[in-house]
Amino acid sequence: MEDSISGKVRQRITKGKSGKIIFAKDFSDIGNDELINKALFRLERNKTLIRLSHGIYLYPVVDKELGVMLPSPETIAKAIAKRDNARILPTGNHAMNLLGLSSQVPMNVVYMTDGSPRKINIGKRKITFKKTSPRNFIYKGKIIPLTVAALKTIGKDSVIPEYIARLENIIAQSEDKKILLSDVNHAPAWIKKILIPLINQQK
Repeated sequence: MEDSISGKVRQRITKGKSGKIIFAKDFSDIGNDELINKALFRLERNKTLIRLSHGIYLYPVVDKELGVMLPSPETIAKAIAKRDNARILPTGNHAMNLLGLSSQVPMNVVYMTDGSPRKINIGKRKITFKKTSPRNFIYKGKIIPLTVAALKTIGKDSVIPEYIARLENIIAQSEDKKILLSDVNHAPAWIKKILIPLINQQK
């Protein structure tokens, strides 16, 4: 039976797209947790899978010159959130980097979540999920909450013209104006003063 389950797990993985992040939960219809974990361990041992962290595997994309292409922390975090049916929101330097307000790629990324708090080590990098209030997920769109997180990190007195110009460009190419105006009402007052004129420039 164990070999049969391992075969089914392997078949499902190898028929799928390279670069996919794999969890034991993905195979709950095939067998129990113990047998699935054994199957995944075997696939790691024969190098079909790469173990990213405890219970998290990757069916890798392998480039002829660069070797194994590891997914970004953002991709991994989204996969974990999807598995857990949780919402996440980037914070800190990670939010700044995603918006292009910083070129520095942080080694440790932090997300607010309405799911379980946890820390996950991926090689030398770390993904942290911090429990937060559901009100932080009241936004309808994605740009304003990300911008709020970035501006909170920068600080009210450190918002330079280059940041404003970058945000103006992002907002001009982003979501529907009605969504932006609705979402900005949930931002702190000092951030609203920065963002509302940029939103109102949209046609």
